[in-house]
Amino acid sequence: MTTPDHDGPVPADGPPRVDVLGVGVSCLTLDSAVEEVSAWVDRGEHRYVCVTGVHGVMESQRDPQLLRIHNRSGLTTPDGMPMVWSARWAGRREVSRVYGPDLMLAVLARAIERGWSSFFYGGGPAIAERLADRLTTRFRGCRSQGPRRRRSGRLTPQEDAEIVQVINDSGAQLVWVGLSTPKQERWMAEHVARLRANALFGVGAAFDLVAGTVLQAPRWMQRSGLEWTYRLGREPRRLWRRYLRNNPAFVLKVLAHPPRLAQTPLGPSVAGGSEITPGASR
Repeated sequence: MTTPDHDGPVPADGPPRVDVLGVGVSCLTLDSAVEEVSAWVDRGEHRYVCVTGVHGVMESQRDPQLLRIHNRSGLTTPDGMPMVWSARWAGRREVSRVYGPDLMLAVLARAIERGWSSFFYGGGPAIAERLADRLTTRFRGCRSQGPRRRRSGRLTPQEDAEIVQVINDSGAQLVWVGLSTPKQERWMAEHVARLRANALFGVGAAFDLVAGTVLQAPRWMQRSGLEWTYRLGREPRRLWRRYLRNNPAFVLKVLAHPPRLAQTPLGPSVAGGSEITPGASR
């Protein structure tokens, strides 16, 4: 996949960002994130949202293309408490966590008010029915299609074109992508210009969490930054490498390069999203 280098000017109306090891994390609260997305739909814009924690930031250290995708998003939300603490360290005391499942539920509530429809792409084989049931129960009048499961392996150009056609034919203003990091970020960057939807969201495990197929950590653990210990305890074989490699490395790197307000260049970006200059504040 190749991401276009240029496609539109840097917007002047996006929220400021904090440079966390080169990744521009948007200075947001849950409410302001919903308002920002609502403005995209109202203005007919086409952007994508990266929901990012330590895992996304550390993967971006190893992959310049993924770093660029995060920095050219419409929003890169502070999904984990380390992102919130980083923003506050940089002086943005108003920032609070914009957690993937909470963002999904808040935006879907707004969608009911405004009559927007959603398309769900990705998720495991057993998730479709449970997610649909949960959303229908919680949001009467929820207009949605999917989840459409993405088969494993690389799609042929024809298969990919068929998926784009299905999503566009659905008329959805919102597309929820549950492919995990970094697959979902790459998919959004590649498809944002091909889809008629106004907002794409890479929400990862939110499909499973909202559907109830995976249990969420207690709120006190989420607020204290200990959610990773809960998830590691429940899925040690799948997650041990991610947490035990990324978390210590993140702490050491942030101590060496403290978060600071990101500088925004005067040049262009892709898909209407902001681009910061990684490390420009160093």
